Amino acid sequence: MAKAVQKIILSASRDIPFDKLALSQSNVRRLKAGVSIEELAEDIARRGLLQSLNVRPVLDAEGAETGQFEIPAGGRRYRALERLVKQKRLSKTASIPCIVRDPKGEISAEEDSLAENVQRVALHPLDQFRAFQALRDQGAGEEEIAARFFVAPAVVKQRLRLAAVSEKLLEVYAEDGMTLEQLMAFTVTTDRARQEQVWEALQQSYDKEPYVIRRQLTQTAVRGSDRRARFVGGEAYEAAGGVVLRDLFEEDNGGWLEDVVLLDRLVTEKLAAKAQNIAAEGWRWIEVAVDFRYGHTSHLRRLAGVTPELRPEEQATFDALTAEYARLEGEYEGADELPDQVDARLGEIETALAAFENRLACYESAEIARAGVFVSIDADGHLAVDRGYVRPEDDPAVPVDGERPADANSREADGTASAASEGHRTVITIGGGELDDDDGDDAVRPLPERLVAELTAHRTLALRDAVANNPQVAMTALLHKLCLDTFHHSAPGACLEASVRHVFFPAQAADLKDSPSAKAVAERHETWKADLPKDDDALWNWLAALDDVRRGELLAHCVSFGVNALYEKGDRYGGPGVSARGVRQRIAQADRLARAVGLDMVEAGWRLTGDNYLGRATKPRILEAVREAKGEPATQLINHLKKAEMATEAERLLDGTGWLPEPLRLVNSGDVSDTPIDAVEALPAFLADGEGQDAATDGSEPHPIAAE
Repeated sequence: MAKAVQKIILSASRDIPFDKLALSQSNVRRLKAGVSIEELAEDIARRGLLQSLNVRPVLDAEGAETGQFEIPAGGRRYRALERLVKQKRLSKTASIPCIVRDPKGEISAEEDSLAENVQRVALHPLDQFRAFQALRDQGAGEEEIAARFFVAPAVVKQRLRLAAVSEKLLEVYAEDGMTLEQLMAFTVTTDRARQEQVWEALQQSYDKEPYVIRRQLTQTAVRGSDRRARFVGGEAYEAAGGVVLRDLFEEDNGGWLEDVVLLDRLVTEKLAAKAQNIAAEGWRWIEVAVDFRYGHTSHLRRLAGVTPELRPEEQATFDALTAEYARLEGEYEGADELPDQVDARLGEIETALAAFENRLACYESAEIARAGVFVSIDADGHLAVDRGYVRPEDDPAVPVDGERPADANSREADGTASAASEGHRTVITIGGGELDDDDGDDAVRPLPERLVAELTAHRTLALRDAVANNPQVAMTALLHKLCLDTFHHSAPGACLEASVRHVFFPAQAADLKDSPSAKAVAERHETWKADLPKDDDALWNWLAALDDVRRGELLAHCVSFGVNALYEKGDRYGGPGVSARGVRQRIAQADRLARAVGLDMVEAGWRLTGDNYLGRATKPRILEAVREAKGEPATQLINHLKKAEMATEAERLLDGTGWLPEPLRLVNSGDVSDTPIDAVEALPAFLADGEGQDAATDGSEPHPIAAE
């Protein structure tokens, strides 16, 4: 016969007045741990008692119940309730929910107390993170959650950030697939896709340390300690919409600035504003960069400035500060540590004395008018201004005997003085490109070098397509190159060293690859590539069998890849790059080649837009374009608009007119010789400012170029 299963009987629950309860000496908890009694009392006051007390009746000597109860399990809750009673926030006769145990049972009070504490399982950290997130979703703020659970607001921020990690990674953590320290490292960014990407990449690595995770998550961001970040300031960056990645678990020294493009724009804008202020001093040029290469001033002459003497009142202040500094140092000479107020005062004095010692040097106005300034950021993120450098081309000519010729003296008196006069404009360059200042005068200034490079890339590609379709011109161009190599240069011999160097485009607009010329060149190239044999001998035989027409077409296609009509900044100081004169000669030869093939950039498919020209040209240039294409009345419609609106309206007005920027126009002048002659030294019109153009046309000596 099967034995009957004994039914479990649970202890009864009763509400017992507080004054009938007392602590039991059977409670195994002796040491304080966890939440304090004060915090537990406040929690009970807010939400009530969540867990009943475990009590046993107190028996008299004869084993009868006395009406009193002792508490072997729940002593901390009793102490918290007792505190509330003493504060008169709880009545001493208030009913307390209790589980009443049988005092005569087999299980002792000590075992009950031990079991209640040992059998308790602490909440998994992830459950806690998600619980905090649930409270946040219910509308509780971080400060409120912190107050409810008696933790610092920073702890709440940390737990909420942990709960916001990718759910995929949280599941890995829940299954003990990663440590809490690794999970904490992932909180540096809120980009869940990036978190998962980094975790997947780490599976192939033996090193999964938290610092590795942080490094990979922030490798495309800029440290808050970077000179650019310190120069702009975190508040200005965030005010502009930038996102800062912060590590809530370790010292991050300002975090990481995620939007590098925005940061660089803010740096450029702030440096440009500083440069504009310095330009008011009358300098000829100002070069701006985050940092300059080593030796960038080696080819320049440094002006010998004079530091002005202190005025009497300044000298008195300087002496007083020096005396105070010496007195404080003497008073605390033997002290192990300076008082905070004394240390702060010494720092203030040092700053004030440094300001006196680092006063700006004074220069003659004539020297300022021919010299320039370098503006950058130092290693600590402060503005660095280096004044008083003269470029070789801006130095007045001095004969060997040291005597200035009469015309040089008059030029200095007239030219330099006029440069320093009201008509002089300081040329500010940032990153190699001239600062676009539309709010200044209405002069038509040189086009930015980057824009000219992009426009000439379009022209080069169109010219390649035109040359490839004209074997006669291609043959002439190749023969011309061979004659130059043969009759004007000596070179070591080989079987045949004539070659075509494929020219690439270091600066190109976004629409270049989708232009009609690019598609035509690529399609023709793939067609020939499919026909050409791969073997060298087979290729020779195949070429030998071609008829003259096909041979000419293939020759034209190959020669076209060597066409280079690109504008680039020439090296004026004998460096390894192409010289400034070489660039001018290249452009002149490209004009001749364009005339030979009858290149028309409009027919080649180039279309004027805000992106490829108007939005990047100055307002005077936009108005000039509309005036040339539509006449003066059309400019009256847009000359009052801001630049962005003006560019948009100009694009609409110029649509279908066939107007082209100067770098894309077909030049109609005569051929330019390939021999080194002075006639090609003048800059093209789109690169020369108004003064240079006037000098070139009236026959007088051209003004030196302030900055490229």
